[in-house]
Formats: sequence, C-alpha cells, structure tokens
Amino acid sequence: MQRGIVYGFLAYGIWGLLPVYWKALAAVSSFQILCHRMVWSLVFILIILLFMKDWGWIARIHKQPVIFLIFLGTSLLLALNWGTYIWAVNSGHIIESSLGYFINPIVAVLLGVFVLRETLRPWQRVAVILAAAGVLYLTLRFGRLPWIALVLAFSFAFYGLIRKTAPLNSIEGLSLETAILFLPALGFLIHFQVIQAGAFGNGPAGQTLLLALSGPATALPLLLFGSAARRIPYSLIGLLQYVAPTLQFLIGVFLYHEPFSKNRLIGFLFIWTALCIYAIDGFIAARRFSRIQHQKSIAG
Repeated sequence: MQRGIVYGFLAYGIWGLLPVYWKALAAVSSFQILCHRMVWSLVFILIILLFMKDWGWIARIHKQPVIFLIFLGTSLLLALNWGTYIWAVNSGHIIESSLGYFINPIVAVLLGVFVLRETLRPWQRVAVILAAAGVLYLTLRFGRLPWIALVLAFSFAFYGLIRKTAPLNSIEGLSLETAILFLPALGFLIHFQVIQAGAFGNGPAGQTLLLALSGPATALPLLLFGSAARRIPYSLIGLLQYVAPTLQFLIGVFLYHEPFSKNRLIGFLFIWTALCIYAIDGFIAARRFSRIQHQKSIAG
C-alpha cells in the first residue's frame, strides 16, 4: 500500500507541476505544443508496449469496430482538455485552470446523477450547491463564466465517464487514443516545418528536447496513476486528486504572480468548502462500505 501512495503522489505531483513545463515552452504556439504532445505520447507508449509485448487488444478492435468509435470520442475529449490547458497556462490563466480540476469531482458527481442515474447523498447535495454558488459568484463578479475551468472540468469528467466502462485498460486505451490523434498531429507538424514555422529543431536545443519529452511527461503520470489505483483504496485516490490543482494554484499565485483578488478568493472558498465536504463524505461512505463488506465476509 505504501508503494501505491508513493505512485499516487508522484502522478498527481507531476500533473501539478506541468504548468512549469508548459511555461518553459511559452515561445511555442499552444497548438504546436499540443501536436507534439500527441505525437511523442504515442512514441513513448509504443516503446512501453514493445517491452510489455502486449498487442492482443489490437485484434479486438478489428473484431469490434465500436471500440474504435468509443475511443475516437475519448481522444477528442482528451485533445480538447490538453489544448485548453496548455493555452490557459501559457496565456496567464493557471489559477483558473486549477479551478477546473478542483471542481472536476463535483462535475463527475453530477454526471453520475444525470447520466448513470446515481443518487446523491445529503452532504453531496450540499457540496454541489456550494460549488455551483462559487461558480455563479465568480461569474457575476467578473462578468463572465469561468469558461476555462468549466471546459477542463467537463471534458475530463466526460472522459472519465466514458473510460469508466470502456473495454480497454489504461495503457491500451491511451495507446489507441494517441494513435487516433497521431496522424493529424503529425500532419500539422510537417506542415509547420515545411513553411518554416515549426518549433522543433528551429530554436534552442532545450526547446526541442522539451517538445520531445512532452510524450513521457504526458504518459508517465497516467501510468503511475494506474499503478496507484490498483494498490490503494479508491477513497484515498479521491483525496490525492487534490494534490495536482493545489500545486497548480500555488504555482499560479506564488511563482507566476497571477492576480488573485478578494472576489476570486471568495469564489474559491465556496468551492474549497464544497470539496472538503465532498471528500469527508466520500471517505466516511467508503469506510462504512468497507466495514459492511467485512461484516458480511465474517458472517459468510
């Protein structure tokens, strides 16, 4: 279990530090960074698959074309999420992007209610109302919806919802998603190189290296997360997920000195309170479920 906690912290820690990585590539357009992320992610994953020698899932896709359609949808959601996040970071919106990952669990709860017909526990209802109040307050005070946060939260929540029941595991699914995104991304990168607008090899060596390493930077935390999820209780994963947006928020405020006014603080306090209620309620519910299961096993 201790190893699982370490893997979980490493996964969310890398996700939390990614704003620094993308900021180091600020001289490159967000769209080019996104394309490189897609291309090099597949390269990195293929290297892993070569060592694992796990190719049997490809035959399943040939026999069941619906699998491809499912992952076409998740790959588009992934592209939307990645592209929005990279643009937000390099446009000075790290704090708002962290808000997206703070409210993502609440959005996931709402999708569970409206899509999976799940029932909210009383304290979950309170958390949803408080989070909605926080978003409404930010909207009214700043005169616009925090659209970056909402796009990130909803795209990742829908992605998680589809992947929850998808027929491929983590590494297989990510392999197919990046394979779907690979050709269009590679096509755009070749076009940029032909018109001499490409960043790869046409800037500082460090820039080229960071673009190539965007693949491992993307895939490694996903693999660590998968390893953690198999070793520790899901309730603990639920608590660890706040490590990433917390780091992003702190980086935005203290490293890049993004404005964080009193009005923004009030909106965030609504959402942070909602998350505390949500996390505590989830932890108590998980403990209660575990105790019931233990009693059943003894009785059986």
